[in-house]
Amino acid sequence: MARNESLPQVSLVEEALREGMQIESADIPVERKLELLDLLSTSGLQNIVVGSFVSPKWVPQMAQIDDLAERFEPAEGVTYTALALNARGRERIAQYAHKFTAGEPGVGVSRLHLCDVFVQRNNARTTAQERESLPAVVAEAKAAGVTEAEVCVNAAWGSNWTGPATQEQRMEALTTQIEAWEQAGIPVTRVQLGDPMSWNTPKDVREQIALIKRTWPQIRRFQLHLHDARGMAMLSAYEAMYQLDAQDHLVVDTGLGGMGGCPYCGNGRLTGMIPTEDFVHLLESEGIETGISLDVLIEAAALATDMVGHDLWGRVSKAGPRPEGDAVYPMDMPFIETFSQAQHFRLGPEVYAGAPSPWKAPITSAQRENYERTVAGRTAVPRGEGHEGHHAGN
Repeated sequence: MARNESLPQVSLVEEALREGMQIESADIPVERKLELLDLLSTSGLQNIVVGSFVSPKWVPQMAQIDDLAERFEPAEGVTYTALALNARGRERIAQYAHKFTAGEPGVGVSRLHLCDVFVQRNNARTTAQERESLPAVVAEAKAAGVTEAEVCVNAAWGSNWTGPATQEQRMEALTTQIEAWEQAGIPVTRVQLGDPMSWNTPKDVREQIALIKRTWPQIRRFQLHLHDARGMAMLSAYEAMYQLDAQDHLVVDTGLGGMGGCPYCGNGRLTGMIPTEDFVHLLESEGIETGISLDVLIEAAALATDMVGHDLWGRVSKAGPRPEGDAVYPMDMPFIETFSQAQHFRLGPEVYAGAPSPWKAPITSAQRENYERTVAGRTAVPRGEGHEGHHAGN
């Protein structure tokens, strides 16, 4: 696919067990979370966020994170991480250093928020305090021997309390951090843009990524944490991808079934993430081999739906991927009207038993016969071989 010859490497970070579970019921047993984590670990995903080491007083959904951390068995080839917002949280994570990866060695990280209200609600500090602490963050990282840095801007496109954020505000926040690192002799090679309140639009994301590349060509890794309350996150990530080239690395945070949501943002569970299964389906349709099994993700989404007790927001897990080969639908299948009937792609014809079927004679088609002959005569190509698309590292 010639169009894809200049696309970046794309990685996914699975957030369902953190972003997703932090907004769901606190009564979901650890056993169910372990079941979901184990299944996700077999999907081909290579980066999974397991949870947050935070106060159970304010996030009761994470009260059993230590139990989960003790009991899960890491799968080979999968990187597991967890979130901590303070020194106490980092101390707790350190107990499980044999299971969790604590950032990348040699990479320092700084972060500024563009919404003073959100950062107080979420982190109990102000934007002014964040800026005041920046020199200390850089100095501590330099003393630890870091050789490069990542700068982050959160609430990057706007706030439900203070309105839209401008490109000028984003660039100022990036410049402030980049200059602080460069003055310490540490190059900035990475950018992360967070959008907890779902203010991203494809146009704004496209223009911002392009401007960063023009302004700081040494930055090659771009991470997007886009929430999807207003339905634009996957479009925005898609636009970002096409602003990058083969020398770049795009990291996109996603959540199985679209699970996610920050309780401090004002939109609850509706502030979901890009559905992992939908984004994998999109990437592969663009010729980017992900190495991730859609079948496993779809089963994981069904498990997660049962765990949380309500429908999730992904589409591929409900309708299935585009059927090809032996998976094409029976031509004589009856009317399919309900969500449960549409699950025939994974549960079989039993789910539509008894549905209206007005066909007076079996349906036949030369197109179908030709297709079946083509499929039967096609040499099977193992996943990841014989494909001209780009690879999505996970």
